[in-house]
Amino acid sequence: MGYREIYDAWCTDGYFDASVRAELAAIRDDEKEIEDRFYRRLEFGTGGLRGVIGAGTNRMNIYTVRQATQGLANYIVSQKGEEKGVAIAYDSRRMSPEFARETALCLNANGIKTYLFESLRPTPELSFAVRELGCISGVVITASHNPREYNGYKVYWEDGAQITPPHDRNILDEVEKVTGFSQVKTMDEDEARALGLFQVIGTSFDDRYLEKLEEQSIHPEMIREAAKEMKIVYTPLHGTGNIPVRRILRELGFAHVYVVEEQKEPDGEFPTVAYPNPEDAKAWELALKLARKVDADIVLATDPDADRLGVCAKDAKSGEYVSFTGNMSGMLIAEYILRERTKMGTMPENPALVETIVTTDMAKAIAADYHTALIEVLTGFKYIGEQIRLFEEQKSYDYLFGLEESYGCLAGTYARDKDACVAVMLLCEAAAYYKTKGKTLWDAMTDMYEKYGYYREGLKTLTFKGIDGAKKIQGMMKEQREDPPKEMGGYQVLAVRDYKADTRKDMVTGEVSATGLPCSDVLYYELSDGAWCCVRPSGTEPKIKFYFGVRGDSLESAEEKLERLKQEFAAEM
Repeated sequence: MGYREIYDAWCTDGYFDASVRAELAAIRDDEKEIEDRFYRRLEFGTGGLRGVIGAGTNRMNIYTVRQATQGLANYIVSQKGEEKGVAIAYDSRRMSPEFARETALCLNANGIKTYLFESLRPTPELSFAVRELGCISGVVITASHNPREYNGYKVYWEDGAQITPPHDRNILDEVEKVTGFSQVKTMDEDEARALGLFQVIGTSFDDRYLEKLEEQSIHPEMIREAAKEMKIVYTPLHGTGNIPVRRILRELGFAHVYVVEEQKEPDGEFPTVAYPNPEDAKAWELALKLARKVDADIVLATDPDADRLGVCAKDAKSGEYVSFTGNMSGMLIAEYILRERTKMGTMPENPALVETIVTTDMAKAIAADYHTALIEVLTGFKYIGEQIRLFEEQKSYDYLFGLEESYGCLAGTYARDKDACVAVMLLCEAAAYYKTKGKTLWDAMTDMYEKYGYYREGLKTLTFKGIDGAKKIQGMMKEQREDPPKEMGGYQVLAVRDYKADTRKDMVTGEVSATGLPCSDVLYYELSDGAWCCVRPSGTEPKIKFYFGVRGDSLESAEEKLERLKQEFAAEM
């Protein structure tokens, strides 16, 4: 059936409510819009769904959410996990409560118990809840840091991490089998409650989550020493972080926490920002304005589901606020944990840091300095969560810290996904520690550059929408594989890793070996002078991403190298 026929069916079928049919009637003469909404089913990737909210098979709506949930339910039933149940959380985005409720009722109709949070919660609390409640799975309704028109649906398995092989592929297979809405089950909420299938998680559960965060503190005494003088500005960017972040800072003793009032309340329209992402400079305007007013030491921003943390800190010499990348803030926390635990004699026997292949190479230098194993995984925090489980099962390493370049990290093993709440806690603790030494976070970062090298990283993203866009991205990856470059931005290509083919080819000797990581549509170029480049299509958006890393002998030289590599690579594409 073609996209136009599917569109016509949605316009006339009584299964779809009147508001959906009215929305579709309004675009009857817009062929391009109809095509984009119906040329495919919204893709259930290896983590779940993400897309624009609206009517259509290629949109986030209650029907596509139910359809995906039916596939998940079929897999859970096949694993005999009905009694273990599924934990469900949601963020502040439009339709998040509705999608969460529909998810629960579809699972209930399949005989699966659900635990739905009574109101919005951070994504990492959902990860914690899956293991704490002994669930077989978890679902969080969020589009993370995407623009306001998006929402999403992320699936977790019983280890508390987002689904990894073989469960991701098995669930995807089950979702693909649900080809018609007649296959989808749902039920009345009152009936589900009466049967004990629909259960609600209240605020008492938050206490258990916050206790685990506080356990990660290394020097609470430093906080008490610096708290009276230290000033923190924080914005939740209209998301879920406001209550847990402010609570953890208050309980640890930070006395001067200023919240951006205009961005304090949850609001899926994100009225003060076009893009609720701590990586976007425009999202910081109100926070930095407040920081200058109160003379803050540190400025923090969490994304809508509070799994990513952005940081700015004052440069004492210039008086200006310096923006930290996710790599920079992650390295500050990592080095603080390793250094202070080494001093205190509390390092485990086989300590390990875990990072993704597109994260800073400074992690390797820090890990080596503290005699800590450094484990690399594919892009996506679920692979870091997977390593925690594997370490425990194999009794191989003791997990200390994990991070990815896109502003996500996790200290401790209470959760298996990145957690901005624990990142806030540890970064503020580190800032308090350095304040007692007469230093700012920027001073500490500068010290690390001097010790380990001036590592800088960058990202370039190209967007190609629709059918033609998908073909364009596939063509770009195919071309790179068939004719790999010998030089990039003035750097010699020393080796090419193709994670789809599981090969690493030494471009100098011609030797081919295995990558050792799971299959993924990713190309990684090892370049001369310690530089690198990585290319991969996004798993959730119509984008192709290019990651870059360099090492210089000063901040200026590193920046120059990075810009040259990015520009010359872009010109070649």
